[in-house]
Amino acid sequence: MTSTLFRNGFIHSPADPFAEALLMEDGVIAWIGANDAAAGFAARADRIIDLDGALVTPGFVDSHVHLLETALAAEAVNVSPGAGGHSSARVLELLAPRARAWQPTEGALCATGYDDSQWTGEQLTQRELDDAFPDVHLYVPRADLHSGLVSSALLTHLGIAREAAPNGIVADGLHFQVRTAIRDIAPDRRERLYTKILREAAALGIVSVHENSAPGIDTRAGLTQLLQMTATADSGLPQVVGYLGELMSSPEQALEIAATIPGLSGFAGDLSVDGSFGSHSAAMRQPYTDKPDSLGTLHFDAEQIATHVHAVSMAKLAGGFHVIGDRGLDTVLAGFAMAAAQGPEVRSAIRRAGHRLEHVEIADAQAINQFIEFGIGLSIQPAFDAHWGGTGGMYESRLGTERTATTTPLRDFLAAGIAMGFGSDAPVTPIDPWAAITAALFHNNTDQRISARAAFLAHTRGAWRIAGQNTRGQGEIRIGSPADLAIWRCTELGVQAENSGRSSWTTDGRSGSPLLPILGPDAGPTQCLATYRGGTEIYSQLG
Repeated sequence: MTSTLFRNGFIHSPADPFAEALLMEDGVIAWIGANDAAAGFAARADRIIDLDGALVTPGFVDSHVHLLETALAAEAVNVSPGAGGHSSARVLELLAPRARAWQPTEGALCATGYDDSQWTGEQLTQRELDDAFPDVHLYVPRADLHSGLVSSALLTHLGIAREAAPNGIVADGLHFQVRTAIRDIAPDRRERLYTKILREAAALGIVSVHENSAPGIDTRAGLTQLLQMTATADSGLPQVVGYLGELMSSPEQALEIAATIPGLSGFAGDLSVDGSFGSHSAAMRQPYTDKPDSLGTLHFDAEQIATHVHAVSMAKLAGGFHVIGDRGLDTVLAGFAMAAAQGPEVRSAIRRAGHRLEHVEIADAQAINQFIEFGIGLSIQPAFDAHWGGTGGMYESRLGTERTATTTPLRDFLAAGIAMGFGSDAPVTPIDPWAAITAALFHNNTDQRISARAAFLAHTRGAWRIAGQNTRGQGEIRIGSPADLAIWRCTELGVQAENSGRSSWTTDGRSGSPLLPILGPDAGPTQCLATYRGGTEIYSQLG
């Protein structure tokens, strides 16, 4: 038996909101309480850590990541507006140093963060790439990763006729083909890339991530490797919960494939019903404001969705889809209804399976009622609103002011009691849990703001819940729950409501609400000092 006693800090626990000390033994929380009672546990502890006023919270769970994509993006050329990529000429300048030194043996030279939605000039063209770097295999994906621009040299190298992408823009199946080809990576390099990103996540207080794998994003072998690498806490890495975004046609097929990927949680995640607002490919009921001839793209119809839902439900596995537009969501829910109509046994299996949807940027009251009816959980990315919502943002340029105000309806989901976990969709937005909580607290639509406490729960307990892994008190600090913890040095602690004054509970710290860092544009930094997965230290700056 191993044990560690933490004392002289603040313990974020609804079970004892005034706790100052904590004992973890053999990977679980054995005791929480006051400092004056902690001395009684000192003799039995193998290690005693003086928190010196630090905050101990449940560790974060990022409910939507792409680990290989995130690692590759870290090695790519950053051409985001934040890096200065605000015009075609500037993007070419950013690409130039790496492009001039590029060798064919390196594989394709990739960019990351390309977003011309707020540019005043024209978008980057294949001709500009070819003129500047005629022999370089260049891949410049949009920031949302649902389309991209490729050089003629790369098309030729991949054996793709120029007629298939006459302007160099690849989307849908062709984009999938390009991404698949340039992500043919050896297992040893994969392991290094996975490990790097997972260690960075641990340094941000993250104890688990939900990997949304799919063809064109990673391989079945890669997902299997990830699950094996992180199966136990002694790996020293956050736990990976794995989803495979492939469409199933029968329970037998689902079980057969699942058997080849030990630990697979289901066939969900980036099984994309539609695309994104940025690429004009999210399936919409009404045309895009800045592209009135487009309603976006539907990749599956309701019958295909119904077949998939039936297959995975009867196989007792989770299913789900990536869906952003309202027409896309209509199609998904029509598919769920078709599957459920096959009989009481199927309907019960659907509700028990723990199906989930990713993103769900627009949802009306009818859709929310259907989430409840079918037991659907949601993986939501509040940073999308912070990055692209609000006045003058990309969402407004694509959807107009009225529709933009309906996006990322956090408060509606919360009020309905929908199981909701927060994630980053890294590398689309960075892995940064406190930034996601801040985005929810300061949502561009004041009617959809939620409290810091509610947002924190979505990034901890809620994310365990939508993965069906909340049976032992995961995401909470209470006696008997797993010791999945993060320790923080904060400038200021408090109880922070959303800025619309709508909270029905008091923010007075004396009321017994557990404390969290004060967040906002003027708030001080929140630094992770240590992260524990099941009582095992996976990151530490503690002495």
